[in-house]
Amino acid sequence: MQLLKNIIRGGVNAGFFLGLGMGACVLCLPGKVTGQQKYALTSPNKNIRVEVSLGDSIRYQVFYSRQLVVGPSVINLELDNSSSDRFRVVKSSRNKVQQTLRPVVWQKSKSITDNYQELHLDLNKDLALEWRAYDSGVAWRWLSSKRGNYKVLGEKASFQFHQGDTAWYPLENSFFSHNERVYRKLPVDSLDGKLGSLPTLFDSKGLNILVTESNLFNYAGMWLKGAQNNKVEAIFPNYPKTTKETSDRDRPVTERENFVARIEGPQGFPWRILIMEKEDKNLLTNQLPYQLGTPATGDYSWVKAGKSAWDWWNAWNLAGVDFKAGPNTQTYKYYIDFASKYDIPYFVVDEGWGDTKELLKIAPNVNMDELSAYARQKNVGLVLWANWLAIEKDMDTKLDQLEAWGVKGIKVDFMQRDDQEMVLFYEKVAREAAKRKMLVDFHGAYKPTGWSRTFPNVITSEGVYGAENTKWDKTQEIDSDHNVTLPFIRMVAGPMDYTPGAMLNAQKKSWAPINDKPMSIGTRCHELAKFVVFESPLQMLADNPVHYEKEKEAMGFLKAVPVEWEVTLPLEAKKGEYVVMARKGRNGEWYIGAMTDEAARNFNLNLSFLEPGQYTLQYWKDGINAALDAQDFKTGTIEVTSQSTIKAELETAGGWVARIIKK
Repeated sequence: MQLLKNIIRGGVNAGFFLGLGMGACVLCLPGKVTGQQKYALTSPNKNIRVEVSLGDSIRYQVFYSRQLVVGPSVINLELDNSSSDRFRVVKSSRNKVQQTLRPVVWQKSKSITDNYQELHLDLNKDLALEWRAYDSGVAWRWLSSKRGNYKVLGEKASFQFHQGDTAWYPLENSFFSHNERVYRKLPVDSLDGKLGSLPTLFDSKGLNILVTESNLFNYAGMWLKGAQNNKVEAIFPNYPKTTKETSDRDRPVTERENFVARIEGPQGFPWRILIMEKEDKNLLTNQLPYQLGTPATGDYSWVKAGKSAWDWWNAWNLAGVDFKAGPNTQTYKYYIDFASKYDIPYFVVDEGWGDTKELLKIAPNVNMDELSAYARQKNVGLVLWANWLAIEKDMDTKLDQLEAWGVKGIKVDFMQRDDQEMVLFYEKVAREAAKRKMLVDFHGAYKPTGWSRTFPNVITSEGVYGAENTKWDKTQEIDSDHNVTLPFIRMVAGPMDYTPGAMLNAQKKSWAPINDKPMSIGTRCHELAKFVVFESPLQMLADNPVHYEKEKEAMGFLKAVPVEWEVTLPLEAKKGEYVVMARKGRNGEWYIGAMTDEAARNFNLNLSFLEPGQYTLQYWKDGINAALDAQDFKTGTIEVTSQSTIKAELETAGGWVARIIKK
């Protein structure tokens, strides 16, 4: 069998490019076919070792520092019209890759070191397995060289953990989900039968193992389900047989086929990833989902990250204006004026500007031609919200009209599925938006799967239990504990549109869910720190301009803080408890963001990451009474150098931020 890299067709659906870039060094060593079907692969630093064996089934196991952390676990891919023979290797090869990736949008860093060892196993049945071992994890994927039309009847991926291991598990009720969940800390042996979405974090013998996937195209998303004996298994939503529209935005599946996906010709399937980090803080800089994404083709230099004003969260609850606030042209112009004043490049016009069923049926009080002309005059890009069902039909015509209005992006909402049919919709939206140089923000969405590498215009996505839930969540689960858990799990998968920026802040005892005037749980500085800690290259300022105009000191920080980062340096971190992070923006300024859970904490922060020289550090810190009144904070400036150590004091559910400028 010819090595599959030479025969699988190009394109995103093939999902197969090796993606060698600057500094790539590849060595291919063909292996002999022998009766012994056992293979091993180690990471470049030799710390991680994966062993693969083929017998009655294909099994793998993973060692970290010579300790077994994932026991023998079965994997399989079943295609229709395939022989019943056992899998066997007919050819093997090994690669060593050393390259530097340079993302279009700097989420965590300007560049990414991408070093790994690779094992490629050509199998019978027109299939292959490809394994990669990085210093920070392992991944595998299936490859098919079959011609014509065929179906994937099922895929098996299991993860054998140990007694005493724990999981940070996003419990789900069904495949019809926004994937907005709180991570429950549960013993692995209690997960039997429990459905969970990705990413999911496990603690195996003191090692963080985060399970997720990348390069999900033309296939169904992977979920997890607990099994007996400390095992967790992959589960996939089968292809929809029938669906039913139950509202203007919901189309759940009412019956499914007996297969996962329909495939035409050769294809690479998604990567199954085991991110492995001993220290919690290293999860904050891990970028394996991006590294395993298919490289983009074409020019994406036009993609521009930036903050955005947003109208929906406060239900247009403006005060002190001389017009009737609501989804109308005057209100939208007010938001555009605010964005222009503070150099905010975007304004997300959310639900209300048009009909939720007929995308181009504009609301009576909105003049889109006038609005788009005004936004251009003010140098503010419009991002229009769209119900996915309204954009699905006759997509070209609708996107052409948005392009004619000069719209810079679309926020597509309420998909709530990731079967193959829906995954193809995501791909089409990303591709068609890119043709028109539009950004995409997916809401009501599944987790990112490396698509920011394949389609850099897909600039952010939801799939996170974010600030919108403060409008109605009586359980108080979107709290400081939740906020200091997200960076270690959901954020590892990719950008998350959490929508921070609340200016009405309260401790739990005085917080209440109010739809038209929502509040956040945690201190004002806890909220400000989200703009450093939480990653979204289209970062929302969720609150309304009236509140920001009253909070000049907070707005001084929010105007300055960037959304792209040249360097990310975790300083202190413990999942579910606290995170302290230093980041360097495009303009050379450094920012520090610190967040804590319900426990007040102090940190002594060493500034040795600064280059030699004199700096001015401006800080925003919890006020002395922030444990009582969460909006109490204090700001000031001090002079520092790379030799300085500063103390950051955080109250309960507190935060601390700093901007560091070289003199």
